[in-house]
Parts: sequence; structure tokens; C-alpha cells
Amino acid sequence: MAQYDHYHAFADQRAWWGVPHAMDVLSNLPFAVGGAWGLVQLWRYRLVRSVQRDLSALFFLGLVVTAFCSSAYHWQPGDGGLAIDRLGMVVAFAGLLGLAVVDRVSDRAGVATMAAVLVCGPYAVGVWVFSSNLLPWAVLQGGGMLLMVLLAMCRPVAGAWGLPLGAVVALYALAKLLELGDHSVFAWTAGWVSGHSLKHVVAAMVAWPVLGCVARQRGPIAPHVMTSQYSV
Repeated sequence: MAQYDHYHAFADQRAWWGVPHAMDVLSNLPFAVGGAWGLVQLWRYRLVRSVQRDLSALFFLGLVVTAFCSSAYHWQPGDGGLAIDRLGMVVAFAGLLGLAVVDRVSDRAGVATMAAVLVCGPYAVGVWVFSSNLLPWAVLQGGGMLLMVLLAMCRPVAGAWGLPLGAVVALYALAKLLELGDHSVFAWTAGWVSGHSLKHVVAAMVAWPVLGCVARQRGPIAPHVMTSQYSV
């Protein structure tokens, strides 16, 4: 499977204040905001279950990493920057998919899923970089979302957060449609905003279901971070 031609030819080529492809670069800010806010909440509050806390931290960290990697790629689009962008996405994807499996299956299965994504993700990116074969990356993304759909049809296990996986899948699907309709959305909005820029905003909204779960589980504000209560 080859990446389609002209992948880097995004609709919005405008530069603002010296920032090239400004909207595609700046629209990554919601990733950073959502990820940073999540990490702050996890740091301030005690959570009951350490596995979910740790996977949430990985997810939020991945959002921050994605913000920087995607911004760097869109500053000067090219295959090298796209590889870095995808590696950043792997971190967030591993945390989110691991959380989903913990919520519907078990802690052990969630940790195994997270580890598998962290191993297979860089491998899939490497295969594309060295052979131009996008199939492993497509399988990772598509298979992960298929798993998320199947998990959304299952009931949460005892003690789960009840992560609204249906909302997560819907946001991902909308983001994918906006990405595919990059030029069409740009034309429909008379050049105001492109589909790819909106894709970043919608994809970053996946942070909110997880933030909602954290808010429901949090305990009192921790007076001291470095105490035995925070050992895993």
C-alpha cells in the first residue's frame, strides 16, 4: 500500500506572521492544551486505580507530544516530518487504546495492548520510511479503531471508569472525514478554514471524555506529591 500522491499538498497554504501553513500549525494547540490540562489534573488529584492513572498519563503526554510533532511537520511538510508526526501519535494512541481495553476487559489486557501499540507503532512507521509500504500503519490505525468499536459495544467491567467509547469513535470518524475532505471544506468555507485544520481540533476533543472520567474519579488535592500514597 503506497501513500497517495500529493499527500503533503494541503489546502490551506497561508502564512501568518512568518508562520508557514499557519492554520495547520496553530490548530495543533488544542492537543497541547488538552494534554497539559490532563497531566495537571492527574498530578493534583489522587486516583483510585493506578493502571488507569498511568495509561491516562501516557495518553495526555501523547497529546502534548503530538502537538509538537504535528506542528513541526506542518511547518515544513515532508516525509521526514510526517514520520515524526506519526511517532507522536503512537504515544497517544497507545494510552487511549490501553484505557479502552482496561475499561472493557481487564487491567492486564490493557497494559498488554498499550505495550503492543508502543512496539508495533514505531515498527509500522519504520516500514513506511524504508519501503514506502503504508499497509502496517493502516492496519495499526484501522485495527485499533475497529477494536475500539467492538469495545464500545461491551459493558464496562466492575470498577471501570465507564469511558464513553462511542463518543471517542465518533470524534475519530469525524476527524478522518475532515482530513479526507481537506480541499472540499476549504472550498465550502470560501477559504476560511480547511478540513485538515478542523481535523486537528476535532481529534484533540478526544481528550474531553478522558478528562471527564478523571474528574469523576479524583480524590482530594494531594498536599505532598512525593509520598508513599503515590507509589504504584
